[in-house]
Amino acid sequence: MPAATLIHGIRLAVLDSADARALAAAYQRNRAYLAPWEPLREDAFFTPAGQRFVIESKLALHGAGSEVPFVLFDGERIIGTVTLTGIVRGPFLSANLGYWIDEQYAGRGIGTAAVAAVVDTAHRRLGLHRIQAATLVHNTGSQLVLQRSGFGRIGLAPQYLKIAGSWQDHLLFQRILDASM
Repeated sequence: MPAATLIHGIRLAVLDSADARALAAAYQRNRAYLAPWEPLREDAFFTPAGQRFVIESKLALHGAGSEVPFVLFDGERIIGTVTLTGIVRGPFLSANLGYWIDEQYAGRGIGTAAVAAVVDTAHRRLGLHRIQAATLVHNTGSQLVLQRSGFGRIGLAPQYLKIAGSWQDHLLFQRILDASM
């Protein structure tokens, strides 16, 4: 999938094995900012070697057709990720969506533009029918991104994911992808 320019010169591209150093730097810059929204991470995760391992795993899943990992670039600097995971074919044609944006870039519409581009890719290139996303109940910023991207709330999932060291409730959202896109 070729890279796409979103807004304000931000570029969306499929993750590459050469991105380990830039992705580690992005996670290091945003470690405290992302901590309340993500699983606990070992220190090794924030290193280029740790990110090489993560990237290799993601690219293996990408090769198997069950994940599409995207990164957002401002120049050569990675400023976030958007990932389709758990891609299921057959009658389900569905995936899960996850994303984060660098703290310095939050609130500029970049997350919404990136999610919209990935939704379009999921529909037009991957032929998916449905995308699901989950947010912590108190993550109103992420909920706004989903709502602006055409996702509707489908319910509450108690103790859905272990985030910041504890099992936390999440709001579930979905977007049905149809021919009107």
